[in-house]
Amino acid sequence: MESSLGILLVLVTMAIIHIVEAEDQGFISLDCGLPAYEPFPYKETRTGLWFFSDENSIQTGKTGRIRENPEGFAKLYETLRYFPEGIRNCYNLSVEKGRTYLIRASFVYGNYDGLNNNPKFDLYVGPNLWANINLQLVNGTREEILHIPTSTSLQICLVKTGETTPLISTLELRPMGNGSYITDSGSLKLFFRRYYSKSGSNLRYSNDVYDRIWKSDFKMEWTQISTALKVSNSNHYVPPEDALRNAATPTNTSAPLTIEWSSENPDDQYYLYEHFSEIQDLQANETREFNIFLNGEVFADPIIPKKLETITSFSVSPRTCDKGECSLQLVRTNKSTLPPLLNAIEVYTVIQFPQSETDENDVIAIKNIESTYGLSRINWQGDPCVPQQLKWDALNCRNTNMSKPPRITSLNLSSSGLNGTIALGIQNLTQLEKLDLSNNNLTGGVPEFLGNMNSLSVINLSGNNLNGSIPQALQNKRGLALSVEGNPNLCLSDSCRKPPKKKVLLVPIVASVASAAIVIAVLVLFLVLRKKKSTAVEGLHLPPRMATVNATFANSPEPSFDQKSRRFTYSEVIKMTNNFQRVLGKGGFGFVYHGTVNGSQVAVKLLSHLSTQGYKQFKAEVDLLLRVHHTNLVSLVGYCYEGDHLALVYEFLPNGNLKQHLSGKGGKSIINWGVRLRIALQTALGLEYLHIGCTPPMVHRDVKTPNILLDEHFKAKLADFGLSKSFQVGGGEAHESTVIAGTLGYLDPEYYNSGRLGEKSDVYSFGVVLLEMITNQPVISEKSHITERVGNKLDRGDIHEIMDPNLCRVYDSNSAWRALELAMSCTDPYSANRPTMSHVIIELKECLVCENSRISKDRGLESQEMTINLDTSEVPGAR
Repeated sequence: MESSLGILLVLVTMAIIHIVEAEDQGFISLDCGLPAYEPFPYKETRTGLWFFSDENSIQTGKTGRIRENPEGFAKLYETLRYFPEGIRNCYNLSVEKGRTYLIRASFVYGNYDGLNNNPKFDLYVGPNLWANINLQLVNGTREEILHIPTSTSLQICLVKTGETTPLISTLELRPMGNGSYITDSGSLKLFFRRYYSKSGSNLRYSNDVYDRIWKSDFKMEWTQISTALKVSNSNHYVPPEDALRNAATPTNTSAPLTIEWSSENPDDQYYLYEHFSEIQDLQANETREFNIFLNGEVFADPIIPKKLETITSFSVSPRTCDKGECSLQLVRTNKSTLPPLLNAIEVYTVIQFPQSETDENDVIAIKNIESTYGLSRINWQGDPCVPQQLKWDALNCRNTNMSKPPRITSLNLSSSGLNGTIALGIQNLTQLEKLDLSNNNLTGGVPEFLGNMNSLSVINLSGNNLNGSIPQALQNKRGLALSVEGNPNLCLSDSCRKPPKKKVLLVPIVASVASAAIVIAVLVLFLVLRKKKSTAVEGLHLPPRMATVNATFANSPEPSFDQKSRRFTYSEVIKMTNNFQRVLGKGGFGFVYHGTVNGSQVAVKLLSHLSTQGYKQFKAEVDLLLRVHHTNLVSLVGYCYEGDHLALVYEFLPNGNLKQHLSGKGGKSIINWGVRLRIALQTALGLEYLHIGCTPPMVHRDVKTPNILLDEHFKAKLADFGLSKSFQVGGGEAHESTVIAGTLGYLDPEYYNSGRLGEKSDVYSFGVVLLEMITNQPVISEKSHITERVGNKLDRGDIHEIMDPNLCRVYDSNSAWRALELAMSCTDPYSANRPTMSHVIIELKECLVCENSRISKDRGLESQEMTINLDTSEVPGAR
């Protein structure tokens, strides 16, 4: 019975989520304080919008319910979340970077605590102050801004400023249309938003597709005009049609229509948006035309409202008002026979958010460290570094310029009860200067990556249970203050790396001869038995046994290595890399070195530290590479698994990675359009094999241009399978963890938001790669994602504006358009709308046919060097 009920609850929840996604267009609607035992959303009666509990968006605070409701607040405001602990408490919300959002927060005290102590506190967006909330003046208030997030995570924080306790009732985010509410700088704080009707009620969703709240207003000296006809509101701002059906005109037809307001701050800057529609039937001899003035200065060109259509006049740059007194006047022109009209208006003040958020890579790294050690600190919320007075404890940061992201320079987790190994995430704090992990319960070895962190000058690892030896890179690091005392199992001398000297014993010569005879006999017997055992092993095709690993992974399942993959000792790895002389690159958990095996070049990925995460990625990559075999997947030559030393030896691909050949960095050549299409097709073939040729199917999870390697003939091979994961076709597999893995910019937004993994996540990443190959633009710039920038240019219909200028327009336009459309379909926000890799391959083949046809016409027989075999029948099945 309980099982059936559980299944029913899941089905109901899924059904509700689908309804919410269909109707609310990406809205985030949180009823703060809605109890955890009310997991299902409810439909708010006035708007028809679905509201959820905020339980999954914040980790702190307590829930309450108002006791007094003299103003008849709706159900939304009956519950609240309050924060008696900590100074700063933050909501974390997933958003689309670079898109304008309407953000609205509501606050109702309602004497929820019975103390009649209305609170005062501050409201922040990330590290910047948004508003001062003062419920001592009113029982309830609302704040609203239009803001463009600078990352995919938005933090809304409540900050305690005195003795009273911060609280919040609702939090709402509404993604706005592209091209609307553009400012020179800063965000827009709502001052007022009105439409003009004598008896109208407030308008919001579904009258307003963006759920803006419009209040009706009217003056005695005005006359109302209305229509029952449909008014088109299809422009960037989409004002509600019910607002446009009404308008105000001055009763004195010769007088201006005047809107006035004032501000306590005379330096306030304003952006104005006036919406006009002609809703009267004008006679042939009637005209309506008027000018707009703000405090006597011309605001816009003369306006002639269109019949039953919308015109929006808006500020191109911010305006100020003398002494904070503003007067907007609509004045009829000399040739106008009718007075001016106004249907609706929005007025915003500019609010500057000057403080940049902490470097995104540092934030990801410190949160990984927090997760690794299960840290739960009340003040580890919001931005780690800024503002300075709210900085996380245990951190120091460099913040010399507000316009540049702060960087974490010091991490002190001394006496913090840490267990396990030293977290891999530390190496991603690339500007770290001081690290203190002393007096904890850390085990395992001292990681080699600490010696490769250039900025690190002070390391305190004393008072732990570390073992092994000090890595050579740390011993050789100049100017390093290293403290490791109090680790009884940590070897501090060279003796631990040298075999013990043999003891010399004086024994009678007879005993020596007898002993020698015994030793020889035993040795002969051992060799005979080993040969037999080896023959048996080869006959059974069993993998060789792994060496015993240290206590860190004593209970970990050992990878089963193929006989064709040679096992190397660590000394052989040192020799093949010439003592790690040449670095090819740096991966997620170690460096990649150039090497030579039997005269053939290899690439050696060295796992720098035996952490659980690193071992899992190592094992995942080994397990996958031993199961798969495809010409467009990098192949494994061998491995090293010796004590604390883990390494993978791959085939060496001399032409580096795709990213280098798009940018031309490091002296790499810039590849032409035909070669780019060929590389795209070969990468797609490798992915298709993972998706449908493997059993079970695999998702790569980190498809990006640096992971597409090129051999001497520019043949593409997909590499770096440390994050790969199996999935069930159509099974909706529930993974053991919902931790999101991948690279920012390439990461599927649907997978990021839901945690549901499937082959379409790779398709999205491939689409981003294809856009890079088409445009040679960064995936993420300071302002937006590559999909947004390309999407904005698509409407202009000029393929040359989108294509990489380094191609010098040498490409077939049909081929380019087709590849571009394919890339955009791969990066559709909804996975159901994306093609499969099999369909991608078909499309890319057609692109190549078009391009090869152009080359044939231009170069005759020389084009043969650019053609490729499009037959995929030779693709092998899974082993």
